[in-house]
Amino acid sequence: MGILSDLKVLYHMALRPVRGKDHASRMENFYGGQAEDYDKFRKRLLKGREELWQHLGVQDNEVWLDMGGGTGANLEAFGEDIRRLKKVYVVDLAGSLLKMAEQRAQSRNWQNVTVAEADATKFIPEEQQADVITFSYSLTMIPDWFAAIQHAYQLLKPGGRIGVVDFYVSRKHPDTVFQKHGWATRSFWPVWFASDNVFPSPDHVPFLHRLFEPVYFEECKTRIPWFPIPLFKMPYYIFIGRKN
Repeated sequence: MGILSDLKVLYHMALRPVRGKDHASRMENFYGGQAEDYDKFRKRLLKGREELWQHLGVQDNEVWLDMGGGTGANLEAFGEDIRRLKKVYVVDLAGSLLKMAEQRAQSRNWQNVTVAEADATKFIPEEQQADVITFSYSLTMIPDWFAAIQHAYQLLKPGGRIGVVDFYVSRKHPDTVFQKHGWATRSFWPVWFASDNVFPSPDHVPFLHRLFEPVYFEECKTRIPWFPIPLFKMPYYIFIGRKN
């Protein structure tokens, strides 16, 4: 059953054309057929999410926005601490994934969790501001990623925290504080992921460092499940910043 689930997800990722007249319809077209198998496969693919949540920590009565939160699987990292938060919003454009998030919240009686089918560049919570905003492997799928980050900056309270974990590639000549990736990494992975409308960028990391006061930053690499060259790994980063 595990192999069949993997093959189903791989078909949607690598073979099935992604269609739609706008970003929302393309997202739903891509995820609609794999929503039920999404979490199991992505758990092996998307590394660093648990570390991001651990380093962010949970403080009482905070308002937390998970932009591109999909099925709400990220909330599992909170454990029982999720009940200490005032409100958690799972924001996504893919309705099929949000249905899974809603079922997850109901089954665990997380009454402070709300799902919102909305654009990460425009969504505003009822409270108007947030204490924490996270992008877990969603920034690379947002066409207006710079607008999403700037919108997050505006929504955050003074001293609020942003947390991002995602794939990326370095600039050809990055600042000396950042890792430098070789030509093959910088050239191959953006093309590989582009078919799924995932765009690893050399500009996310520098922009985040410029806009926010860095609190935690780590650059890592991970193996892609079923990828035929196991030693050729994909870079990802974990960033936590504070709004001054």
